[in-house]
Amino acid sequence: MKRFFPLTLAVALLATGCALLEPPGPRVLTVMTHDSFSASDEVIAAFEAQYDAEIQFLKSGDTGTAVNRAILAGDNPLADVFYGVDNTFLSRALEEDIFEPYASPLLDEIPDAFKLDPENRALPVDYGDVCLNYDVAYFETHGLQPPQSLEDLLDDAYRGLLAVENPATSSPGLAFLFTTIGHFGEDRYLDFWAALVENDVLVVNDWETTYYAEFTRYGGTRPIIVSYGSSPPFEVVFAENPIDEPPTAAVIADDTCFRQIEFVGILKGTRNRRLAEAWVDFMLSTTFQEDLPLQMYVFPVNPQAQLDPIFTDYLAIPDHPAFVSPAAIAENRESWIEAWTETVLR
Repeated sequence: MKRFFPLTLAVALLATGCALLEPPGPRVLTVMTHDSFSASDEVIAAFEAQYDAEIQFLKSGDTGTAVNRAILAGDNPLADVFYGVDNTFLSRALEEDIFEPYASPLLDEIPDAFKLDPENRALPVDYGDVCLNYDVAYFETHGLQPPQSLEDLLDDAYRGLLAVENPATSSPGLAFLFTTIGHFGEDRYLDFWAALVENDVLVVNDWETTYYAEFTRYGGTRPIIVSYGSSPPFEVVFAENPIDEPPTAAVIADDTCFRQIEFVGILKGTRNRRLAEAWVDFMLSTTFQEDLPLQMYVFPVNPQAQLDPIFTDYLAIPDHPAFVSPAAIAENRESWIEAWTETVLR
């Protein structure tokens, strides 16, 4: 037995040394998101308990800014997973090759219409419609009918009433730009924007500033903004005092909205691949999907998820949103943004 003791001791010492090198406590998974990300504490805790993990969220600005940060990080990713890239910026993320492919088994439950990357580098999580929103009380007080078409926005009655997000820095802003391209076509959309400038449109960098600083609903000066068809339920759920109707409304006439799909992907170079896969699976599960609507006011892509009645009661869904193909977006997005910038900001 003595002759085996040194080997046994060596193995024991090696095991002890490895144990000393192991970081104490749960594994840490870093999830990069846009600033609007939100999830219930109990939902996050359920994942952490199941996988003995700690989730750290790295909020990185609006979608365009977050995508840029992920691209600039290159082979040294800032996180393990990136959630929040949408179909307006998806082609750029895929072209820059920032994601590792992962075919989650839960993809079988997701309708094909949401799957825009055949290589499964970016997996769909939710969708929503970017639409014009307006402050109901403002229009009632001023005896003015709210706009019901893009063309209405050019009327002198709406001069100085509209705030939009910059499409170069904001995904809702880019979605609204695509709305105008889908409606007017490439040959006429810049004419529309030039006319908006003449009608004193306000351009803001991000959705949060547009909604909470410029919107008359929150003390701003603009009663028409670009937001989401699902924003009015937000107003009901979080009203300081219970209300029966939302104080805002969405314009959902034909060709006035653009459907946004948001994706999650595993960032290339992650050192937590298995845990990252588990998180992606979790985001597609009904547990997370059913939490989405009242957290971020978007639709779950998993049809097995049940929607809260409060969400569905006040939801505005366009029958015919404007459409621009993913291929056209991939080919023209940067030139469209540059042309918009020249027309609107210079």
